[in-house]
Amino acid sequence: MSRQYRLLFLASSILLLSTPVSAQFELPADLQKDTVKRPVEQIQFPATASRPVIKPKKPKPITREFAGGIRLNTDGWSLFAERGVSRYEDTKTSEKFYNVRLFSAEITEHKHPKEAREASDNRGSGDQEKARPYILGKINNFYALKLGYGNRRMIAGKPEPGTVSIHWVYTGGLSLGMLKPYYVDAYTGPLSKEAIKYEESTKEIFVSERHIVGSAGWSKGLNELQFVPGIHAKTGLHFDFASNGKSKLALETGVSAEMYTKKIELMVRQKAYPYLISGYVSFLFGKRW
Repeated sequence: MSRQYRLLFLASSILLLSTPVSAQFELPADLQKDTVKRPVEQIQFPATASRPVIKPKKPKPITREFAGGIRLNTDGWSLFAERGVSRYEDTKTSEKFYNVRLFSAEITEHKHPKEAREASDNRGSGDQEKARPYILGKINNFYALKLGYGNRRMIAGKPEPGTVSIHWVYTGGLSLGMLKPYYVDAYTGPLSKEAIKYEESTKEIFVSERHIVGSAGWSKGLNELQFVPGIHAKTGLHFDFASNGKSKLALETGVSAEMYTKKIELMVRQKAYPYLISGYVSFLFGKRW
């Protein structure tokens, strides 16, 4: 019996080894029809959590500037401040300051070309103080407070740090003139010294060098200010020397004009006009942001 089992086992082993491996694991026909072979690209993998994309912040464009300075006029001087705003929205263009809207404030003192400061030796025996220099024939000090609006446009050069760019500038606006009587200390009698201004009763003494001692001081006459409304305008060339994009260093030269509602009297025996025209040179210092 054991011999029959051994023969049966040996025959089964030979049959199993002669059968292909694929045939040993082949699915039934009914199951093969239901099986769908999909390409690898259609296989879906579980989605991972998406990370937010962080964009780098762009630097804030430089579109504004503020500058102050001194202006030397052919008939006086000015102190001023101005603010500029670029008229372009585009960052690259705005930072070049090709076209700038300007707002300005200025205080000016106007002087007559005939003004000449002198010193007097007319001192009484009791005078201990040194006489102040004075201007013979000066009737009034004239100051003007000006508010302006205008524009500055680049016409030449390169608006790059370390270079020079040239701009055309023009502004205009309102002006408030202030006339202050000019006083001198003078002898009005043998032993009488007083501060006088130019008027009908003192006009002879006011222009007499042998009567005048000196200036009565700048503050004398402040309570007699006369206000004269007017308008002003200026135009010129603006040279920008800024060494970097955030500083302002410039020189400006041009012509300015002012018109008032009355004649501005500055000197005795000199014709007065309601307008003033002068050339100027300005020095500006400031910053941009």
